[in-house]
Amino acid sequence: MSGKSSSRIIEKKTRRLLDGGSPRFMDLFAGCGGISLGFLTAGFTPVASVEFDRWAAASHGANFAAASAGANPGRHHLARDITEEDPASILADLGVSGKVEDQVDVLVGGPPCQAFAHVGRAKLRHEARRLQLVDAENAFLVDGRVNLWQRYMHYVRQTRPVALLMENVPDILNHGGTNVAEMVAGSLRAEGYLVAYTLLNAAWYGVPQTRERMFLIGIHESLGIQPVFPAPTHHAVLPPGYEGTRATARKHLAATEGHSHLWIDDPAAGAGFPAATSAWEALADLPPIFALRDLEAGILKRGRKDPEEPCPYTTAAPGSAWSRLMRHWPGFGTEDRTTGHVIRYLPRDYKIFRVMEEGWQYPEVWHYIEEKRRALELERLKNRLPTDRRTAEGKAFHRDWTLPYDPRKFPNKWWKLCRDRPVRTLMAHLGKDSYSHIHFDSEQARTISVREAARLQSFPDGFVFKGSMNPALRQIGNAVPPLLAYAIAMAMRESIGCQAIEDIRVGLLGLDPALVRTTAGRK
Repeated sequence: MSGKSSSRIIEKKTRRLLDGGSPRFMDLFAGCGGISLGFLTAGFTPVASVEFDRWAAASHGANFAAASAGANPGRHHLARDITEEDPASILADLGVSGKVEDQVDVLVGGPPCQAFAHVGRAKLRHEARRLQLVDAENAFLVDGRVNLWQRYMHYVRQTRPVALLMENVPDILNHGGTNVAEMVAGSLRAEGYLVAYTLLNAAWYGVPQTRERMFLIGIHESLGIQPVFPAPTHHAVLPPGYEGTRATARKHLAATEGHSHLWIDDPAAGAGFPAATSAWEALADLPPIFALRDLEAGILKRGRKDPEEPCPYTTAAPGSAWSRLMRHWPGFGTEDRTTGHVIRYLPRDYKIFRVMEEGWQYPEVWHYIEEKRRALELERLKNRLPTDRRTAEGKAFHRDWTLPYDPRKFPNKWWKLCRDRPVRTLMAHLGKDSYSHIHFDSEQARTISVREAARLQSFPDGFVFKGSMNPALRQIGNAVPPLLAYAIAMAMRESIGCQAIEDIRVGLLGLDPALVRTTAGRK
């Protein structure tokens, strides 16, 4: 498509937006819909989504089909392979008529991040060694998911959006020594877009989670507007390790010539910013689940857990601004109940969870149990009793307190939430086990529920997840926090000339309107 043709298309779309039209968006690699929810709430209309995982696609359809622009909302829940389908075929299937380039104002999405993330690289190396492949150390470099951003570019060329958003992990700034975000920015500049990218931490935007991600915004050059990012609204003390990650990312950004990046700083404490949302604020009004008591009473059993199982609230009113937002999110409000407040069946571990202190990780638990074991052996030696595992007491101790992992290999395997601060990053691994997020309440002595994970990711209580518990937790861990996506969407909405709308962060979270603004960051 020629530059003149592209500019005419953008001009037509922009004129429609200036006349009060709702900006229409397509969500690629949509997952269950974290970005979609943020943009929908910011007044954007969903046109289509593309998601390969069947349960995530089903969740997306359940939550967004009714609001979509197409004439065939019943097709919205279908899983789709972005490498095999074009925008034209998807829009036609969803009942969206007209030329493809006329139907999408904003393109959003985050190509799979596992190949970029250090965790994903380690898994690829392990599998390559198992298969005895050549150059196993660099197996992550040839992972096909790395190049899915090029498919994103194909959709940019086909739909010609006025603006676009891409999300990924910080490691995309240094993938095998290459700043892939800058490669994407270069490709977008060649297509006529002004581009900026940066790192944003979800806790700065009110999400009760210190999730750090790269975000890239592009706006067509014909608008003459430089992309901007939302200014942080909260102050958060990041856990140890985050500052090192940010410093490394900053170094790679500074080394990029002709860069497109911006830098968003952590708001200073005491500068008028409220403290980051804590785990207690996020979860305290949900009904308690006393795992040990329910296990002994026969209530808690092994078996499939349904993330759509109803759960009545035990408190009539929300206990915090956060719970007010979760219960009254526009379009996803709840009255007297939520769903999915279900937990893993881990009978071996509930006693251990009870003795853990807030902030403990796996090594602290291991040392506690070792001290407990040595004290037991010493007591039996004093009484001249056998100390080996063959005794009844030794068997009981081994059954109740033996840990399954080497603490030197899995130092971060377990973590108990601290009630007075945001939680660590929720990841897709939640779909396999939830030891990384153990509830802070020792009386409940359990890992977090599906609904608690959703709240920590800022999904409202009326948002439903399809599939059993494991797929639901994986969807949540993979998602972009909707509240962060909302902040970005509001900034983009202003940039492309849309009419102002009421901000839920002021109405429901009670933020000072002066905090809800945009910023260009700094080079």
